[in-house]
Parts: sequence; structure tokens; C-alpha cells
Amino acid sequence: MSNETTPQPQSVERFSAFSCPSAFEQAQRMAKLLTSSSIVPQSYRDNIADSVIALEMANRIGANPLAVMQNLYIVHGRPAWSSQFLISCINASGKFTPLRYKMTGTRGGDDWGCFAWAVDKSGERLEGPEVTIGTAKAEGWLTKNGSKWKTMPELMLRYRAATLFARLFAPELTMGIQTDDEVIDIAPVVTDPVRAAKQAKATAPEPQFLSAPPASKALTFESDQLPVAEPSANVNLPKLARGLLKIAAIEEAEFIDYLHQTGGVEDSLVTLEEIAEMQPSELKKTCDNFRPVEKAIKAAMANPKPSHAASDKRTL
Repeated sequence: MSNETTPQPQSVERFSAFSCPSAFEQAQRMAKLLTSSSIVPQSYRDNIADSVIALEMANRIGANPLAVMQNLYIVHGRPAWSSQFLISCINASGKFTPLRYKMTGTRGGDDWGCFAWAVDKSGERLEGPEVTIGTAKAEGWLTKNGSKWKTMPELMLRYRAATLFARLFAPELTMGIQTDDEVIDIAPVVTDPVRAAKQAKATAPEPQFLSAPPASKALTFESDQLPVAEPSANVNLPKLARGLLKIAAIEEAEFIDYLHQTGGVEDSLVTLEEIAEMQPSELKKTCDNFRPVEKAIKAAMANPKPSHAASDKRTL
């Protein structure tokens, strides 16, 4: 009697990017290597985040990461498998015999259809739901833009039959993700009013703003110059002035007194709104060169001039 023992297959522990921080870091290093390759699809290049997710999905379905990257698409903003990849995953899963297809009905008629079938490990024959041309017409798949139901109906019948088989008997392989032709054919209907409002907002045209500053005028600030917005006809000068005064901690009355004393603004104009209406260019010029104005006002505040009464009292 031989003492040799039959080697037992060892279970391979699958790698999960989200199992612990060290695994996540390792996944990022792997993703960085993949994204630097010219073999991966363009959408994954220099895109570490999507590549980490692709690695995790490959791990969960037991597939090659590169195969997942090459067969996972974004259609209408949603991830989707290619039908060929989903069929290959079913055939390679070891749960069933390779998929077979049974065509039914009259070729070219509404009853022309197909269902996919396979035999599981217990020997039971499993048949997926039947799909017909009548189903495609009723669901509106034939009228979708870019749909291949009109040009390649038999291929589409087989693809959809395989997809429905996977939904029913191997949902762990699809991970709840539709195929690319499903996403194109089956447009999701938004019933949630909140989601509908967000969708409407996302598709609304961008608002047009008046008098946007030219892109070529980059603002550069010197050490004695405050960052002031490029003036335009739509600038609210009183609001701009009050903003500058708030930053500089200067009272509005002191600022207006300064404008009167420098002779640039008439004494009869006692509010910023009046000055902006009657002498807007003077107010704009002062705001544009506010740093020297700020220094002058603060210097006057620190060294106030004596009043005439005080001067007369000292001379007595």
C-alpha cells in the first residue's frame, strides 16, 4: 500500500481592497501601476480611484482585473458590463455547463425569441426567461437611438437571454450591474421628486453672467495693494466700499470725511449711495487704490488735528 497522499487543493484567499487600511494602500499601489500602462482603457489612465474599484470588483467576481477594466463601461452615467464579458463569467464560473441558446417562434415575427439554458452541478437543467421580438417592441427597445435590435436582432436576443439567465441564476456575478445594451435599452424612470428636481437642475442651462472680467487679466497684488475686483458697470460701489472699510476697520463717516477733505467729492454728498450716484468715478478710483487711502485715514485717526477752540486756549 502506497504511503503517498493525494495533494489537496488549497483555497486561495481573495484580496479585498476595503478589508483594512493596509489592503487599501496595497490596492492603491496596484492601481497606480495599472493606470500607468498603455494597455488599460483610456478612462482608467491616471485614474487611481476608478482603478481601485475595478480591482475590488474583479476580486468579488473572481475575474482578472484587466478583463474587468476592458469590459466595464460608463453608459448614461452608470457602470455597465459588456454582454460578452458577462457570458464568459457565467461559462467560467464552474456553476453551470456553458450556456446554450434555444431559438423559438417564427424568424422575423413578433414571436421570434430565445432563451438561455445550462445544467448546474446537480444535473438540473436551468432555463432562463424567454425574450422575443414582441417583448422588444413592447418595451420600446427597437426605437431607441443607437439600438442594434433592428440590425442584429438574433444577436440581441441571445445577449438579452443570457443576461436574464444570469439575473435569475447567478446574481453574484452581475453584482446588480446591468449590461451596456440593457442600459441603452432600458432608460431609468425617475419617480422620486427630489431626484427628478436634481436631474432637472443638472440639465438646466448654465446661467449667463454679465460683464465677466477678461480671463487674460490675472490679478497681481503688491505688498501695499489690496485685492480689488476688476471694476465694471455692474459693480455695486457702495457695497464694495463698505467691504473694504470693514476689512480695514474704518468707520464709514471717517471715509466720507476723507473724500470731502481731499476735495474729490462735494460736501453735499453725505452717503455712499449719493456719491456712487453723483460721482461714481471718484468713488471707484478711491476703491481701486484703497491702500494709500487706508493709510492716510488711519494716520489722521492716530494724530488728530487740534480744533480751533483748543488752539485758542493754548495761546491764552
